[in-house]
Amino acid sequence: MRRYFIYLGYNGKNFNGWQIQPNGITIQQSIEGALATLLRKPVPVVGAGRTDAGVHARLMVAHFDWEDEIADLSFLEEKLNRLLPKDIAIYRIVPVIPDAHARFDATSRTYKYYITTKKDPFNYDLVYKMSGKIDFERMNDACRILFDYIDFTSFSKLHTDVKTNNCRIYEAGWLQDGDVWVFTIRADRFLRNMVRAIVGTLLEVGRGKLTLEGFRNVIEQKDRCKAGISVPGHALFLVNVTYPEHLFNI
Repeated sequence: MRRYFIYLGYNGKNFNGWQIQPNGITIQQSIEGALATLLRKPVPVVGAGRTDAGVHARLMVAHFDWEDEIADLSFLEEKLNRLLPKDIAIYRIVPVIPDAHARFDATSRTYKYYITTKKDPFNYDLVYKMSGKIDFERMNDACRILFDYIDFTSFSKLHTDVKTNNCRIYEAGWLQDGDVWVFTIRADRFLRNMVRAIVGTLLEVGRGKLTLEGFRNVIEQKDRCKAGISVPGHALFLVNVTYPEHLFNI
């Protein structure tokens, strides 16, 4: 069997998340269906993560196996893009070593969340519109507290199947881009709903409802009920997934 990584992007607005579910169309289901049509047999696909309903990916990575070497990967990319809906795009397909794993071998993942306080008719479905004054500098002060911890139970969806809630955050902070503020966070792994819960809690700091010490206490209590609400998914993007170079040395 030969293993391949698929690099793709998608607008998640019309999908019920990445993972196949019985109650709605998903990204994984769409890609598996297109591959099965082209290769004429079922082709399971494993993604680097499980984005929730409505969440987007500027770059997602997934892997699949095929019994023979695929001679013309560019042709397969073109055929997939013709079959897939307009809100899913295949960027490239690359061969990897047989035991490479899109999820477990990822060394980091990067997400961005977009917020604005100005009404814009062109980005309303990709940016979270908020009202009132928000202190983003104070929120950046709170971001630095994240580096002091590895257990982020307080920002995890309850009753998930993960064995540990430990994550190593490498980058976290807000930068302004015109009328939009962009939160970037990079870590070795993320828990279900983690980014949206962190952003929701940071906004409580930015609105003066939570002190920096209070933000630290939220993390230390390891209780999801103590953290802020989860912000909407439509402004969240997975933007990068990284892997060790040796996976591609075949």
